[in-house]
Amino acid sequence: MMDDPGPLGRFGRFGGRYVPEALIPACEALEEGFRDAWADATFRATLQQTLELYAGRPTPVTPALRLSAELGVTVLLKREDLAHTGSHKINNVLGQALLARRMGKRHLLAETGAGQHGVATATAAALFGMRATVFMGERDMERQELNVFRMRLLGAEVVPVTSGSRTLKDACSEALRAWVTEVADAHYCIGSVMGPHPYPWMVREFQRVVGEEARAQCAGLLPAAQPDVVVACVGGGSNAAGTFAGFVDTTARLVGVEAAGGAAITDGAPGVLHGFQSQVLQDEAGQVREAHSISAGLDYPGIGPEHAHLADIGRAEYVTATDEEVLAAVERLARAEGILPALESSHALAWVLRAAGTPALPTGSTVLVTLSGRGDKDAEQLAARR
Repeated sequence: MMDDPGPLGRFGRFGGRYVPEALIPACEALEEGFRDAWADATFRATLQQTLELYAGRPTPVTPALRLSAELGVTVLLKREDLAHTGSHKINNVLGQALLARRMGKRHLLAETGAGQHGVATATAAALFGMRATVFMGERDMERQELNVFRMRLLGAEVVPVTSGSRTLKDACSEALRAWVTEVADAHYCIGSVMGPHPYPWMVREFQRVVGEEARAQCAGLLPAAQPDVVVACVGGGSNAAGTFAGFVDTTARLVGVEAAGGAAITDGAPGVLHGFQSQVLQDEAGQVREAHSISAGLDYPGIGPEHAHLADIGRAEYVTATDEEVLAAVERLARAEGILPALESSHALAWVLRAAGTPALPTGSTVLVTLSGRGDKDAEQLAARR
């Protein structure tokens, strides 16, 4: 479970590679390049050293003592908000940038919603002396102005996407189109466990460090060595996939929390989007429906294919949180623990606040929550909603 999906890139009935013929060779070359690099001890050591010396790994697991006392459950926070650039996105981007450099690529293409993946891509490009072009929905640029500024300050070109809903879905579409035109020199640095094979598998492997660290850290903090429940927010689902990979072979319950307005597992149906088959929000005619979330990073109408598979086989469960619950969770954690979480991460917190003391999360339980990012970027939105 959560292993190599094989040459077809299938997670049960989900995954695969559904791209224009012009991109098939690029995807095949990427799979070959990743398999070769991931089997190379030198590549793995270089990535590990870069994560430690540059990105600040390992990130700690912090016991949320006051919040735990208030809720009657032990809450542990995996602090990806403390990684360089402010989120888990740097783990995947450093891996892909090193791989792109190994494959002779000099230009990184990326999509971004909340801007954190774009910032991480711009950061890695600056570190390794590469070009970066980031596609971002015009609506997301308006609500994440700080991250747009950060990307440009780091030297990236930020391209506004004005089509469709002007959000993450449309940014992904434009990045794929750009890759077709520049496939010889450019690498499309996808930010989540989505896209055509090998991306869902490759991104999960680059994010696996989150779950593996957390598992070892929990073993040193908890009498039972592992938490009862592991929770993470899910849009495409990279922070959740990386976290779940560390616990999938344990007895811990795995809970992914989607935005109520973009819940592909809860409200979607099997479909193909951006090169992969998964659960996708669709209307009666099979057309992709727009997602909605206060969080730009979860404003996506699909979900990573491995998450769809984990739901299919019952290994993970997927629930939702509303915008109002998310805003309340931000303030609750900030005031109880002095930690300002990203709106994305606050979906996971919102479920914990709602479930604590119920059969879903009984009193006395231990829950690990992955804080995928910090909330500085959301300050303007939060101020406008108060």
